[in-house]
Amino acid sequence: MKHTLSVLVENRFGVLARVAGLFARRGYNIETLAVAPTEDATISRMTIVVAGDDADLEQITKQLNKLVDVIKINDYTDVAVVERELALIKITAEPGVRGEIMQIADVFRASVVDVGERSFVLEVTGKVDKIDALTRLLEPYGIREVVRTGKIVLTRGLQPA
Repeated sequence: MKHTLSVLVENRFGVLARVAGLFARRGYNIETLAVAPTEDATISRMTIVVAGDDADLEQITKQLNKLVDVIKINDYTDVAVVERELALIKITAEPGVRGEIMQIADVFRASVVDVGERSFVLEVTGKVDKIDALTRLLEPYGIREVVRTGKIVLTRGLQPA
């Protein structure tokens, strides 16, 4: 099972390395990781997606809580959240198929952000499964590169973060 954790940390040098090191030492793979300062510049939010069962999650949470720079941990796995991911997808776009690619992009509300002689770069935001579906549909045209931010989440309504 995949778990989505929101970890509030002190916005200081080395915190990311300590958190990533903890996962590595314990043998847990971070599937995605997004980090940025919050509305308070002294605090950063890490959104971490990790695979494991409930016992693994409990162990990860206990270990994270031992780190001095960790302020708060929330498990958003079964919580109502707004989630998004951003992807940039560079695809081969020969002149004869550009219209088809543009139609697919339009259906997924993706934007063409760069056009080359033989390529397009598309930008798309949405849930992880939306980006996965768009990527699958573009594969026959020749995907050259894909870069993704990883999932970011906020709770819906006025639920606490």
